[in-house]
Amino acid sequence: MLLQVITGTTRQGRFSERVADWVSSRLAARDAFDVELVDLRDHPLTFFDGDPPARTGRDYADEAVVRFGRVIDRADGYVILTAEYNHGYPAVLKNALDSTFVEWRRKPVAFVGWGNTGGARAVEQLRAVAVEFEMAPLRHAVHVLPDVMRTIFGSDDPDDAAHFAPLESRLALLADDLEWWMRALAAARAAGG
Repeated sequence: MLLQVITGTTRQGRFSERVADWVSSRLAARDAFDVELVDLRDHPLTFFDGDPPARTGRDYADEAVVRFGRVIDRADGYVILTAEYNHGYPAVLKNALDSTFVEWRRKPVAFVGWGNTGGARAVEQLRAVAVEFEMAPLRHAVHVLPDVMRTIFGSDDPDDAAHFAPLESRLALLADDLEWWMRALAAARAAGG
């Protein structure tokens, strides 16, 4: 099953690259997943101002949106990585989600967040948005709290995945849940559901 790990931030100096490396390497080690990293930096989309994709299907006027839609349509499930900016998730992520619609439907999504509350407020908002996209947002998430972030930033080797060790069991729980939902929803989609 194809699992896409979506890096939902594009700011300079972003922390998300460390999270993406850790999450994608751990999930790729599981036999159930073929992991693909989707970085929104690779999909620069103009600010959405078109007809609602929920009504237009895959009829996108912008070639960049067509390309992004084709990429995300391939997946059986998603892990969205998000920072928390001012009690919410990044605008670039909202724009990417809003620019598409049908590609997300009837697929599970889990979240890894970071920031002052481990990205909890951003993840909470994304769960509500996922429901509107007819996705299945999962209960289990990974929250990278400031103590882990400070350890990474203060380290001689900030790219060492061992800094995420306190979160390994949480990521494993997320992966177990995601695997079950990906199988269940893939079977339902294949049956025409």
